[in-house]
Amino acid sequence: MENQKTFLVIALAVVFFLLFQAWQEQNTPKSVPSSPSTVSKAVTPSTTPQTAPTVSTPPRAAPVTQAIAPVNGPTVPFTTRVFTGQISLHGGDIQNLGLRAYATATNNPKPYPILDTTPAKLTTQQSGFIGSHGQLLIPQFAEATPHSANAGTVVLKGKAGPLAVRKTWTFRPDSYLAEEHIEITNTGTQAWNGSYFDQILRNDRAESHMFMSIFTGAVLMHSGNFSEVSFGDMRDHPRQEAGPGWAGMMDHYFLAAVLPSEQAHVQVYARPSGSDYVAGVNMPLPTLEPGQSTHITQQVFLGPKQQSRLAALGRGLEQTVDYGWFAVIAEPMHLVLKWFHGLVGNWGLAIILLVIVIKAIFFYPSAISYRSMANMRKLQPKLEKLKKECGDDRQKLGAAMMELYRTEKVNPMAGCLPILLQMPFFIALYWVLVESVSLRQAPFILWIHDLSVPDPYYILPLLMGISMFFQQRLNPAPVDPMQKKIMSALPVIFAVFFSFFPAGLVLYWLTNNVVSIGQQYLITRHIMAAKD
Repeated sequence: MENQKTFLVIALAVVFFLLFQAWQEQNTPKSVPSSPSTVSKAVTPSTTPQTAPTVSTPPRAAPVTQAIAPVNGPTVPFTTRVFTGQISLHGGDIQNLGLRAYATATNNPKPYPILDTTPAKLTTQQSGFIGSHGQLLIPQFAEATPHSANAGTVVLKGKAGPLAVRKTWTFRPDSYLAEEHIEITNTGTQAWNGSYFDQILRNDRAESHMFMSIFTGAVLMHSGNFSEVSFGDMRDHPRQEAGPGWAGMMDHYFLAAVLPSEQAHVQVYARPSGSDYVAGVNMPLPTLEPGQSTHITQQVFLGPKQQSRLAALGRGLEQTVDYGWFAVIAEPMHLVLKWFHGLVGNWGLAIILLVIVIKAIFFYPSAISYRSMANMRKLQPKLEKLKKECGDDRQKLGAAMMELYRTEKVNPMAGCLPILLQMPFFIALYWVLVESVSLRQAPFILWIHDLSVPDPYYILPLLMGISMFFQQRLNPAPVDPMQKKIMSALPVIFAVFFSFFPAGLVLYWLTNNVVSIGQQYLITRHIMAAKD
């Protein structure tokens, strides 16, 4: 009976853990807001974004209050092995960028639009200059060289007020980093000082994953400190931080981030922009006397959140892959999962092999638990006899049961610790399967065309519920009638609950149950066959 209670408590703990994660995402700020005194409170039109306030050395740049509306105009197309997109002649920014290695959906083979100017999926880059008195200058480029497949560059020439601007985009064939080189010359008759800003504009659309906490919003790195800022937090507590760093927007699987030089002292920010939001960097520029020039070199990352690829960049970008509380376990598990995929070429089979490895590691702790359950099952006739003798006197029944356990040398709690030890591994694997972009649209077999979304025909959840039913048959039956009813309903409840979960998670649970049933059956049969 005690082991049945343990199993029920742990099962419910998993459910409440997942529900808590979803609640926390919606109700708990992910970062400590900056002091309100450092944030511009200017009101802007409700339908257009607002650039970041500047923090150049006084009196060089004042906070800007002008709004920047997305502009659809002439563009220069470009294509690499990983990108297909356009560069706008208004601002010289990348827009409508598709990732060629990632389809929009399983039934839509078009490249995934990581940048999109349509209102429903608005995510785009914006850049420009801010004068010392808050003047907003957006470069207008009248001349642009077409993208060269060999050179991998697009060169734009234009003006922004008194500034002559030459912007060069450089693309490497297989890289998700785009290099941005800006040369600025003061063609006016007076000295100019101000700053350059580069930001990602996004609407507040969020992905919906039943009971799953998936962060969507701004990410900031400043002076080595990484933080996530949700849309609600940006609205309530706009962020501004000074120091070396970078800023961007991310969703479940993809990241768009502006990366200034590691030595550059900039301001990173995340704030509302009318009905939308911006995250970006603001870089003070030196005073330019007439005829003087300066240049800026930085990068923009536009791609998948692959931890190994992000870690190789050395800017802390890998922190955008969030494995939750047990990241120290999840990271090596992800490496093992990738290794198995390299062997078998199928992420579903890789999940099955990973579960088998985890079960092998916990073979002996699990055996302790299953022996305890088998011994409890062997005592069932005696427990039923005690129940009849004690009637409704629960205190007397409890004392009699404890005396029976001492006499038979059975510890009803022996199965608790091994199961609890495995919980961090389950939670870690949960986050690996949720966060890994490799499982996005990854097929398994037959009807499973995407392990990152729920089973369309609910076959895996049904099989998982059946496996839980057979697993319960190996456990000692609860003495309490109410407990017995609850345990009987649990497989159905979990089957319905998991029908909303990605197929990869359900496959994990199903495989875990099947392997556990095999091990528990052998141990139970051995103990039940043994003579008293």
